[in-house]
Amino acid sequence: MAKIILFDGICNFCNDSVQFVIKRDPASLFVFASLQGEKGKELLRKNLVPLEVDSLVLIEGDRYYLKSTAALRICRNLRGGWKLLQIFMFVPKPFRDGVYDFLAKNRYRWFGKKESCELPSLNIKKRFLD
Repeated sequence: MAKIILFDGICNFCNDSVQFVIKRDPASLFVFASLQGEKGKELLRKNLVPLEVDSLVLIEGDRYYLKSTAALRICRNLRGGWKLLQIFMFVPKPFRDGVYDFLAKNRYRWFGKKESCELPSLNIKKRFLD
């Protein structure tokens, strides 16, 4: 079953996070689509995710996860010590999402926006749905 990560395609931090996941996902469990792209919008509609969502979305089978829950579920599938971050699932969701929202609110100011897209290698390009 494919695990689909929907991300903000113009956010530098979000794009760097996708590259981070790719490097730590040698089994290619994850595929990616930007929230702004047609495929991303189609996946939001198909999975009944509110279209105004402006956060990380993880789609696993017929379920979706948002914000900190999505990030932590992604980490549990990565190579290395990232699995240990699952301990934060015990932190109450409102607190976790509050930290996530603070980062998300400032992401453009702190990390900037992409003016153009990088051209990935063919091996990486096949992991993107748009």
